Amino acid sequence: MSFFELLKIEFMKVKRGKIVPLIFIAPLLVVASGVANLSSYFTPDYTNAWAAMFIQSALVYAYYLLPFSMIVVCVMIAGRETGNNGILKMLALPVSRYALSVAKFCVLLVFLALEMVVFLAVFVIAGLIATSNAGITETLPFLYLLKWCAGLFLTMLPCVATMWAITVLFDKPLLSVGFNLFLVIPGVLVANTPLWIAYPYCYSGYLVTCSLHDFTTTGISTGFDIFPFLPCAALIFALVFFAAVIRFGKKEMR
Repeated sequence: MSFFELLKIEFMKVKRGKIVPLIFIAPLLVVASGVANLSSYFTPDYTNAWAAMFIQSALVYAYYLLPFSMIVVCVMIAGRETGNNGILKMLALPVSRYALSVAKFCVLLVFLALEMVVFLAVFVIAGLIATSNAGITETLPFLYLLKWCAGLFLTMLPCVATMWAITVLFDKPLLSVGFNLFLVIPGVLVANTPLWIAYPYCYSGYLVTCSLHDFTTTGISTGFDIFPFLPCAALIFALVFFAAVIRFGKKEMR
């Protein structure tokens, strides 16, 4: 069985689940509340409305709601095999468990990308309504929004890989959810320390925090520095992804 056939099977499995409706919840909640709270301050001469709305919505989303939703997606994807000993049936087939783990992780990344698309679409719709009601004529900065959504996706990769590795390593879904939640909650605190670079759960939030600082401070830039972030993030991603691939199905084979 080729990897693409295996990937197709994995998508067929999750198609019958409730993951797709789930990824709409976090974007709808954060965008609706963020844009609604900020739009009450809008006047026709308000400037940088789109940037303000995006930062207002993305801060809580990047630090908490996006990681929370990905934790649930990880458990739901892994749960498709744990029910009725499905993983044992899969491992009995002439399919590499390494390839199976990679295929499931690819499905997870597709849902991450899909949630970012949903967030962008919901935000644009809510933003257009808010600016229209306030009489603001500011042009929709689609490239600006696309750039930041792409940044959120890329900075979430090490975090999602870590979540997936924890989901694979723990026998009980409740333990993996609890441990992942425990790591997500202090993200905003770690982001304000030099240790943020080694803590993937705060990467996306730190990215939005940098954009907030640049938005509220004139003449001083605290842009998200690619170095040394990129080597550190790549190393973390490689290590946890390798651990997830190696350990996938190992406990079931005992």
